[in-house]
Amino acid sequence: MQDPAELSVAEVIRQRRTVHLFKPEVPPRDLILEAIDVARWAPNHRVTEPWRFHLLGTQTAAQVVDLNARLIAAKSGPDAAAAKRQQWSQVPGWMIVTSARSNDSMLETEDYAATCCAIQNLTLFLWSHGVGVKWTTGNVTRHDEFFQILNMAPAENRVVGMLWYGYPAEVPTQSRKPVAEIVQELP
Repeated sequence: MQDPAELSVAEVIRQRRTVHLFKPEVPPRDLILEAIDVARWAPNHRVTEPWRFHLLGTQTAAQVVDLNARLIAAKSGPDAAAAKRQQWSQVPGWMIVTSARSNDSMLETEDYAATCCAIQNLTLFLWSHGVGVKWTTGNVTRHDEFFQILNMAPAENRVVGMLWYGYPAEVPTQSRKPVAEIVQELP
């Protein structure tokens, strides 16, 4: 990866990848906090700043890993659960990003979209510093026990993403459709 100072915004956007395999080293806390500082500058209608960033320590992450393994075991059996436990236990950094819930459905939709923008800001900033992220929203993030582990009320918090982060052990390749296939020009 190039030196972050040498990358243009367009290059960071085009080079960013979802990382599935990480080196064991945990990125510095100060870098993660700087990424959160950058993330919070995402556009948000009415300047509600609905996002909350929850950094999971090893104990809390282990509880999430355990919950997920139990859910996988119930659905797909003990071998699948053991494989998933092994994979998830290797993740060096964990963050949950939530958005405030609202009685106003339009506001909640806008806040969800703004929180997605904040996550994109965060992932791009981290990528520019050599840190990869996987953004997931698996079944575990909607389970009642997940909210208990995080000590948060699902009626007040919408999980927008469970983010795994760390230094990539492998950077996947990727491609996109040509612009001509995704643009419609109207008179």
